Amino acid sequence: MRILGIIPARFESTRFPGKPLARIQGKSMIQHVYEQASKANSLTDIIVATDDHRIYKHVQSFDAKVYMTDTNHKSGTDRCNEVMQKLQNQGQNYDVIVNIQGDEPFINPAQIDQLSEEFKLADTEIATLIKLIKDPSVLNNPNVVKVVRQNNGKALYFSRYPIPFFREQNTNDIFEKVDYYKHLGIYAYKSSILSQICELNQSKLEMAESLEQLRWLENGFSIQTKLTDFESIAVDTPEDLSKLTNIT
Repeated sequence: MRILGIIPARFESTRFPGKPLARIQGKSMIQHVYEQASKANSLTDIIVATDDHRIYKHVQSFDAKVYMTDTNHKSGTDRCNEVMQKLQNQGQNYDVIVNIQGDEPFINPAQIDQLSEEFKLADTEIATLIKLIKDPSVLNNPNVVKVVRQNNGKALYFSRYPIPFFREQNTNDIFEKVDYYKHLGIYAYKSSILSQICELNQSKLEMAESLEQLRWLENGFSIQTKLTDFESIAVDTPEDLSKLTNIT
């Protein structure tokens, strides 16, 4: 199975412009992500997908593959699809595309391998990672996306709201009675599925929660979830850099 890792890297960001070029331990954030992804055993190749010439030139400087993409993409999913289409036009085909977040400089390569493993199941269309929640502050944080799933691991719904709703008044033992899962923002798609979901119009559920994966579910695509114990720190703002040690 040929699996391509794509790292979307956009320069413009409302909260942190130029984030991929931010320095951490003497290297840029995008170089950290690339080097961590390179340690994954499952990837056939890795490409950075950017819309900015500064990032493009920087990625070339550490001898990584990089493609320029349209500046108008609304999501990393769309950016991944453009790269995949360009590669297919060049006669390069991959069975699975892994969308690796460009703002997690210390992503664990095992996460990528766990996600790739899900495509050994013939009916896997899209896969993503989830992690058990045991902290009420995490459960009630709207910036943390929650997911409920079927017994077979396929996602039923994603929400910024704590789901499922716990009806009992006494919630002291809520985590003993209900399993709550946090969604980790890394996806993998069968190549044929990626091209299909990028042709879909935005859905009402997606716009209500600002979660693109709801568009896929609403249109009948399945998302396989994989439970993981690994989690890395995402850098969304300059202040988030303080979470990382030994910053230079």
